[in-house]
Amino acid sequence: MAPAHVYAIGKVEPRFPSLALEKEFAQVTGRTDSSGLTDRQALQKTLADRSNRYLARQLCWILSIEGLETYLLEPRDPADLDLFIEAVRPAPRPTDMDVVIGMRGAVASPDVCNGLMLPMVAVDQLYSFDRDSLIKSIPRPEGIAKEKFGATAEELFDRIMLMTDNAGATDEHRALNYLAVRYPAIYASAADAHGRNSSLAAVEVRPSALSGARRIVDVIFSYTNRSTDVTEEFPFLVTKLSPYYDR
Repeated sequence: MAPAHVYAIGKVEPRFPSLALEKEFAQVTGRTDSSGLTDRQALQKTLADRSNRYLARQLCWILSIEGLETYLLEPRDPADLDLFIEAVRPAPRPTDMDVVIGMRGAVASPDVCNGLMLPMVAVDQLYSFDRDSLIKSIPRPEGIAKEKFGATAEELFDRIMLMTDNAGATDEHRALNYLAVRYPAIYASAADAHGRNSSLAAVEVRPSALSGARRIVDVIFSYTNRSTDVTEEFPFLVTKLSPYYDR
């Protein structure tokens, strides 16, 4: 597999690469005070203890996207192991997200992670958030109610996340993922369209004619007015006659 940049959104999870490490982890956890903790809380507490850093270094770190194991992660800088440990929430929720930015390499051999063969990613940046926090952090345009803007932003974010095969490795998917977490203007535009009684019809990414040494893509958000005229039983008018410019 040729090296490629990755800008992916999913969930980071630790895995034991061998039974020996799993047993060692269980013994270490048993020596700590974990009374009343859930299994997840005990896992996070053990990993967060710096005296157990040798365990964290030997764990497999997996990025799952839409429930599918997608990448085997390695921090490019060993100091970034703290970011991996912070991604292990003591009380995980379905809306938790992790953004992984790095370089995809070859598929791991079966002996790396207990037979799990996934493309390896050297991680340059990893940051974690939950969807609700992301939505609340987006600047709300003036004149749009908080509840309406929140619903619009959630819908658009979920729409991008559910796009087919978005593993964050192609130019198209990296561009979409970047916009979803770093460019609030797309949410303001969607809220404005909803205010004009329009629905998001499609999200399309095309190579830009401006591409040269640097690859550039155009991300097109298409909206359709909800009151579009309808003719007979099956035929229908998508949009009224309007100018079209193919640049």
